[in-house]
Amino acid sequence: MEILFAILQFATLALILAALYRPLGDYMARIYTSGKDLQAERGLYKLIGVDSSKEQTWQAYLRGVLAFSVVSVLVVYLLQRTQALLPYSLGFPAVPQGLSFNTAASFVTNTNWQSYSPDTTLGYVVQMSGLAVQNFLSAALGIAIAIALVRGFARSRSGTIGNFWVDITRGTFRLLLPISVVGAIILIAGGVIQNFNGFTEITTLGGGSQNIPGGPTASQEVIKLLGTNGGGFFNANSSHPFENPTAWTSLFQSVLMLMIPFSLPRTFGRMIGSNKQGYAILSVMGIFYIVSFTALTWLERAGMGTAPQLAGAALEGKEQRFGIFGSTLFGTTSTLTSTGAVNSMHDSYTAFGGMIPMLNMMLGEVAPGGVGSGLYGLLILAVITVFIAGLLVGRTPEYLGKKIGPKEIKLASLYILIMPTLVLTGTALSFAIPGIREDVMTTSIWNQGNHGLSEVLYAFTSASNNNGSAFAGLTANTPWLNTALGVAMLLGRFLPIVFVLALAGSLAAQDKIPVTVGTLPTHRPQFVGLLIGVTVIVTALTFFPALTLGPLAEGL
Repeated sequence: MEILFAILQFATLALILAALYRPLGDYMARIYTSGKDLQAERGLYKLIGVDSSKEQTWQAYLRGVLAFSVVSVLVVYLLQRTQALLPYSLGFPAVPQGLSFNTAASFVTNTNWQSYSPDTTLGYVVQMSGLAVQNFLSAALGIAIAIALVRGFARSRSGTIGNFWVDITRGTFRLLLPISVVGAIILIAGGVIQNFNGFTEITTLGGGSQNIPGGPTASQEVIKLLGTNGGGFFNANSSHPFENPTAWTSLFQSVLMLMIPFSLPRTFGRMIGSNKQGYAILSVMGIFYIVSFTALTWLERAGMGTAPQLAGAALEGKEQRFGIFGSTLFGTTSTLTSTGAVNSMHDSYTAFGGMIPMLNMMLGEVAPGGVGSGLYGLLILAVITVFIAGLLVGRTPEYLGKKIGPKEIKLASLYILIMPTLVLTGTALSFAIPGIREDVMTTSIWNQGNHGLSEVLYAFTSASNNNGSAFAGLTANTPWLNTALGVAMLLGRFLPIVFVLALAGSLAAQDKIPVTVGTLPTHRPQFVGLLIGVTVIVTALTFFPALTLGPLAEGL
């Protein structure tokens, strides 16, 4: 019966996503190709001095991204530092400087890593005007970058790739806001709270007292998931009954996380004029997702390890209302997107089971990845794939009618190298520098040995991939981890964007190459299989030595 319930859950999720694929994908294509502005958008453009009819070079587009993000970091930082002066602060003091920097960097980069307990640290104004606003804006920015790269493939002899201010405005007003309103109403109907009640003191069954927090949760919960953000309103995130009350709300939250990333390949296909190319990208995403979910579920069901076997199941850290299948479905979804939300504690998974969410992020989160970032990450891997295929057959590599030359492959290679460099460097420095190592070993790590290494490795993997989930046994609110993880988030977000936009500009400037008998078909199963192989080799296998010291050693 339990297995049948799991199959029905997965089948329901797949059917909903399949039903959304075409209409949502087509709608997003119309959003970013329409020549008309909404009245509210025109008012905003006039206020900020933007001419929506003028497009930008990739350099100007990048300057807009960076300027907007710098201002966003400063605003979120200042809101936290002045929290005690704001209404609805709930009596909380100003957030310390190091933690304010880490949190600002986290939410602006779509990471939503939380080194603190939100329900005992942040008041409602900071949550709503700081964190929730960035949930919208960082998600819209990610989609804008993906659309800019798609335009690079679609255009010919063009010096522009769109207008950043128009793209981020349309993504917010036309896509994220309308879905969030509907989604929040559904969550409220499902039991997610939405109030300004503050703390309520109650008497427990044992006769003690406990303060129960309230808050405007549903409105933040929906965009945290839809925008693949992940930061919870409460410390327990989506395992908290106020954020995720029932099994069906948990399934609905998985739909929210996956609906945009899995529909963007359709948008890609429509904008380049070939739906078959969109299906090829979708197939890669789907295969990775199914394999990951199956592996994680099998490992957690097997309950490898002394404690799970004695208990009869690996249920420690999992909510009974979700069970193993509901937990692994949610965990697979949140770590294969860049969401980072959790409805179970990944730190409590079996050794090999806990490695799967880590591997999901080490793939670069491309199955389907975060909103926007998953699509442009997989397109970068597709560029590398056609280059390798070209070397194998001795032909000039081409992708979607664009020649992949030395400049393009250098930009793609630099993109791929950023994330593993940040992960491995951050983890190594945490144990290599004497003073820092002592602090990490005595303050941050509660579980010594191989699992302690896994906790630190997971943290830097999560930060560098802008995911935000964690092995919760790690105490990250320390000067070193607040700073190092904050830097990893910023570099892990914006350095890849630099190379993506540079690649978009280079591709847009090229002329289209006609298809010949020597052109590698990139919409067939052969290319799908090759792309899957390249993704595994150039991303996940990079981390094999580190994994042998952490989860593999622990499991064996």
